[in-house]
Amino acid sequence: MSLSDHPRAYGTAAVAVAFAAGVLVTLGFKDLYPDLESRYQQKRSWARKHGHASASNPSGGATENTTRRRRSSIFWGPVALEDHEAAEDALYLRSPGIVSGIEGCIGGTPLLEIHSLSEATGRTILAKAEFLNGAGNSPKDRVALRMIQAAEEEGLLVPGRGDTIYEGTVGSTGISIAVLARAKGYRAHICMPDDQSLEKSDLLHHLGATVERVPVAPIASPEHFVNLARRRAAEHTASQQDDSRGFFADQFENPANYQAHQAATGPEIVAQTDGRVDAFVAGAGTGGTVAGVARYLKDDAKIPSVRVVLADPQGSGLYNKIRHGVMYSATEKEGTRRRQQVDSIVEGVGINRVTDNFEAGRDLIDDAVKVTDEQACKMARWLVEHDGIFVGSSSAVNCVAAVVAAMSLPKGSRIVTILCDSGTRHLSKLWKRIGEMGLEDEPKPDDLFTLLAIKQSR
Repeated sequence: MSLSDHPRAYGTAAVAVAFAAGVLVTLGFKDLYPDLESRYQQKRSWARKHGHASASNPSGGATENTTRRRRSSIFWGPVALEDHEAAEDALYLRSPGIVSGIEGCIGGTPLLEIHSLSEATGRTILAKAEFLNGAGNSPKDRVALRMIQAAEEEGLLVPGRGDTIYEGTVGSTGISIAVLARAKGYRAHICMPDDQSLEKSDLLHHLGATVERVPVAPIASPEHFVNLARRRAAEHTASQQDDSRGFFADQFENPANYQAHQAATGPEIVAQTDGRVDAFVAGAGTGGTVAGVARYLKDDAKIPSVRVVLADPQGSGLYNKIRHGVMYSATEKEGTRRRQQVDSIVEGVGINRVTDNFEAGRDLIDDAVKVTDEQACKMARWLVEHDGIFVGSSSAVNCVAAVVAAMSLPKGSRIVTILCDSGTRHLSKLWKRIGEMGLEDEPKPDDLFTLLAIKQSR
């Protein structure tokens, strides 16, 4: 008796054979594309390294489900089956479980597409939403945490001893330090120039920090806000009134700054883009963000074609350093600027010296874009009107530079930049200027390039 004598049995056997063939082909195709497995393993390793949890594993550690592997040797040899859903949770969800304190809210920020800029340029403009870091609401959360942890490892800071963290800052780093200092059992003492927005110093006061607003002075002066913070820390330690110590965080020169971005911000960008990044654009104040991310993209992730572009406000010398190898142009030398540091309304980026953090990645920066105050103001307003994104001056500079960089790349390219902090910290300065320029009332061009006076080169 044959199967042909029993059509129903023949049909059942055919279905079974087809199903088995489908399973085998699927397993075979998996091994035909090993880069998918390696890319997944890279993501999983990154998530485990940085402690990101999954819905099924809030602690972020390995579980039986996430490490279980089945082996099959049919046709194409051993095949590894993984729980990819759990790994995706670990990568893209910051904390589906419980995190430990406010520092657990740092990192894992979203990478969002800015639709209006993508549509205008014909390239995909992506922005790392660092203003959504959960401690001080800026990329400086990562830096402050890393500097504090490094100081604790060296015994320079001991919780509960009465230690104080001193820092010279234009605002964001001080805010992050103030938040984390309280959370970890320290005090914070912040020195800042008196031309920064009042919102920042007011917030620092409310966070329990001691704030010294000092007149703007050149870096060579002992009264420069950074030098003052260094001196205050030394005075604290030398007072010998108790066992407490003063720790000068030194964000401009402390290598923990760029290392924070090389260890976390860069890997997050690569994971969120699957490594498809054509350009990274960021400004430099301390230089830690652009240097750290550049080092990860080029040295660690080894993305050979990625371009790193510096976004620099008017009055800063870094544009000329990258483009021409010198810090100053004729219009930016001493005696010609209204301010001693950077002649710009922009806060947080732009400087006229090369810091150790910037130097750590300077050789990896391919180009620089100069952004005027007028362009920054117009971009900040454009983002509100077209995308509902309300950010500060450094973010606006980054976005202008991202548009310029995009036009030097082929259509369809991906450009990643940074949204640093919310516009709520810039109401009395940037957003006041925007109001004075009439940008919130007068009709404005719908064409981005006309608005910013940028040439469409490609």
